[in-house]
Amino acid sequence: MFRKFVAALLAPVVAIALPLLAPSAAAQSTQLPDFADLAERAGPAVVGIRTTARVVAGQSGLPFPDIDENDPMYEFFRRFFPNPPQQGPQQGPQQGPRQGPQQPGPRRDVPRGLGSGFILSPDGYVMTNAHVVQGADDIVVTLSDRREFKGKVIGADRRTDVALVKIDATGLAAVKVGDPNKVRVGEWVVAIGSPFGLENTVTAGIVSAKARETGEFLPFIQTDVAVNPGNSGGPLLNMRGEVIGINSQIFTTSGGYNGISFAIPIDEAMNVQQQLRTSGRVIRGRIGVGIEGVSREVAEAIGLGKPHGALVNSVDKDGPALKAGVEPGDVIVRFDGKPIERSSDLPRIVGGTKPGTTATMTVYRRGGQRDLKVTVVELQPDTPRTARGSETPKPSGPANVLGLAVSDVSAERLKELGLRGGVQVDSADGLAGAAGLRAGDLITQLNNVDVPNARQFNEAVAKLDPKKDVAVLVRRGDASRFLIIRR
Repeated sequence: MFRKFVAALLAPVVAIALPLLAPSAAAQSTQLPDFADLAERAGPAVVGIRTTARVVAGQSGLPFPDIDENDPMYEFFRRFFPNPPQQGPQQGPQQGPRQGPQQPGPRRDVPRGLGSGFILSPDGYVMTNAHVVQGADDIVVTLSDRREFKGKVIGADRRTDVALVKIDATGLAAVKVGDPNKVRVGEWVVAIGSPFGLENTVTAGIVSAKARETGEFLPFIQTDVAVNPGNSGGPLLNMRGEVIGINSQIFTTSGGYNGISFAIPIDEAMNVQQQLRTSGRVIRGRIGVGIEGVSREVAEAIGLGKPHGALVNSVDKDGPALKAGVEPGDVIVRFDGKPIERSSDLPRIVGGTKPGTTATMTVYRRGGQRDLKVTVVELQPDTPRTARGSETPKPSGPANVLGLAVSDVSAERLKELGLRGGVQVDSADGLAGAAGLRAGDLITQLNNVDVPNARQFNEAVAKLDPKKDVAVLVRRGDASRFLIIRR
C-alpha cells in the first residue's frame, strides 16, 4: 500500500522531469560534430600537387635553389617541403688536394615538393599557395579519383602566397566559397589536403583567433587544425563545407604540427586570383611611407590616447606621401574613410586602392588631426634601400639633464634630408642612453614640438617637468621613430 502511495505521489514529478531531461541529452548529442558528410561533399574538389625541378647532375638537390639559406623565408619553405633529395651516399671527408671543377652532367628531374590545392571552377582553375609552385619546372595535379594532369601556373603572388594553376579538364567538382568575415572564434573547421603526400587527409579543429598579422597584406585565420608539410594550399572549410581560407603557414619548432596553423582568408585570396586570371599579376597601390606600430607609451606621450594608427618613420623622396605633406612622426589614423586600428591595416588598405586614386588621409600631428590628399601610385618590386650616414659629430657643450649633448645641423644637411630643423646627438648618456639614443641620431621633435636648433632644444629640456617622461622623435638613417626617455 505504501509503495502504491509513493508511486502515485512521484508520478507527476517523473512525468514532468523526463521531457525536461530528454531534450538536454538530445541537444548534447547533436553538438558533437560529424565531418563525414562534409568530407564526402568537399573531398572531390581537393587536389594534390607534385612539383619537380630540372637540375644538372651534381648540383645541389635543394628544393628551392633561388632562396639563399640566409633568406628569412628559407626556414619557412623548408618546413613545408620534404627533405631535399640526396645526391648519393656520402663517402666521408675528402682526402688530398681539391679537384678542379667538374663538367656539368646531364639534366634530370628531381622532386621539388608536395602540396595541396582546390578546384575553383569546373573548367580546371586550381588555387594553391605561391610557395608550392615557386621555381617548379613541372607541376602535376592529382585529382581525388587519381587522374593526373599537367598544371600551368597562370600567376603567383609571393606577397600573399596565392597562386592560380590551370589544368586541361572540364566537368570537375568545384568548391563553394564562403565568407570568412562571418567565422567566429571557437567555430569548428576542417582542413583537407595531402600531408606528407597522403592524399585527401581530413583533419579538424577550431578557429583559435582571427586577424593574426603574420604577413604584410593579410590578416590570417589561426586554427588548431593539424596542418603539416603537404597541406599547404589546401582548403580550410566551415561546417557547411564552404572554403573560408587557404592553409598556408604553421608555427613550429620541429617542422611538424604544433597546434598552431594559419590560413589565408578566402576573400583576400579571391581578389588576388581574379587579378592573376585577368593579367597574370597583382596591381597594388602605394603612398611611399615606412611605418611601425604605435605603442601604449608613445600614444600617451604624444597625446594620442589609445594606441592605434600607423606611425610614419620615413617618407620616400619624391613619393606621393611627401607631396601630400606627410612628415615623419605623423600617425595615420584613417585612410580613404577606413580607420587604421593597427599599423598593418594601412598597407592592406592602400594596397587595395587602385593606382591613380586620390584619397583623403587623416594624420595625427602635434596634438591634432588634419586631412591630407594623397594620390596613390602603383607598388613596384622591392628595391634595396641605402641608409645615409650621419654627419661627423662636431664638438659640443656639456650634456643636459637628459644626458644629451647636441649640436646644430647644417642647412645643407637639413635640406638633403627634407627636414625643417633638428639637432644632432653628439653623445647620449644617462637617461637618454638608457632610452636607446646614440651619437649621430637627429632629434626633430621634443614632446610634439619641433626642434629648430641646439640652443632652443637645451632651453626646452631645462623647462621639462622632472616627473614626466619625455617623447623625442629621432631620425636614424632613413627612418624616424619616437623614443621615450623615462624620468
